[in-house]
Amino acid sequence: MGSFFDSVSHETAEWIGQQRMFFVATAALGESGHVNVSPKGLGTFLLLGANQAAYLDLTGSGAETIAHLRENGRITFMFCAFEGNPEIVRLYGRGRVVFPQDDEFESLVSRFAPRPGIRSVIVADIDRVGSSCGFGVPLMEFSGDRDRLDRWAIAKGEGNLPGYWASKNARSIDGLPAVGD
Repeated sequence: MGSFFDSVSHETAEWIGQQRMFFVATAALGESGHVNVSPKGLGTFLLLGANQAAYLDLTGSGAETIAHLRENGRITFMFCAFEGNPEIVRLYGRGRVVFPQDDEFESLVSRFAPRPGIRSVIVADIDRVGSSCGFGVPLMEFSGDRDRLDRWAIAKGEGNLPGYWASKNARSIDGLPAVGD
């Protein structure tokens, strides 16, 4: 059985900052709705405080996280140690989507390194932190970030991304409103 805490400790925050990858999980409310788990990386995650986190939501082929957060706000982040001592940390909370047209977007996005293709910033208020052993997580060596998403966004052009979002990200796979509704 793991340990649970009400906030992210300084030590855990430092450990999270060293992880190159994280996972985001959300789910639709309906019985037939899907659960979504998305791998993320590229230095897009930040702890804003002991009970708040944010990440850059980069343009992708789906918008499940956005749709689920708009419907119910439930979100979980998971970090796994693929190097060093085994550990898994989960951050549980309520999330919201901050779009480029929202007042707080610029102040949030300015806290991250510049990236092409930013669709939104996901902000989560964390109410529970879980830590467990991670003994079953494999050891893997990091060889570098992929640059394909950045190259795709640059080639697409910032001015053309809203059209892509309207055609590809307007609804989730369950039909929930996502980007633009």
